Amino acid sequence: MAQDMVLTVIARDRPGLIKALSETISAHSGNWIDSSMARLGGEFAGILRISVPDENVNGLEADLGGLGEAGIWVTIRRDEASRDHARAKGRHMRVVLTGVDHPGIVHEVSAALAGLDVSIDELNSRIFAGSMSGEAMFEANADVVLPAGLEEAQLRETLEDLANDLVVELHMGTGSSA
Repeated sequence: MAQDMVLTVIARDRPGLIKALSETISAHSGNWIDSSMARLGGEFAGILRISVPDENVNGLEADLGGLGEAGIWVTIRRDEASRDHARAKGRHMRVVLTGVDHPGIVHEVSAALAGLDVSIDELNSRIFAGSMSGEAMFEANADVVLPAGLEEAQLRETLEDLANDLVVELHMGTGSSA
């Protein structure tokens, strides 16, 4: 049997980080299943899901821990709950918010979603310079899953009210980028 694991990785950004990580996983017959990684500021951060033969798990965990000596910090979570990695059940929606940046946007939107029991599958955000004013603008793209019984209209109304309060533009669509 194989053990599924989720790893989080953080290190000062430099060439060869993925090589060191993938080499360690490969040395234990691990399979790199999926990942999301990015350079944020001067740091490199990522999350990935792997599968490793049961007999190699302990050795892999030890070697991943040893990467700390090279400044690559890895946190490991074994997938004990389920081997079913199907997407979350429910209606999938894409939510895009854009507006002038200010503290608290992510908190207010995530609180509104949590209040409706909406799950966030993926969230990507960035701050960029506005094309006309050069003012700091905020953009968030979220793939969300609506729980059974929640209508798209209710989600739209809640987010439109919030968008008016936050002075941001809201766009919603079905499906996701995944």
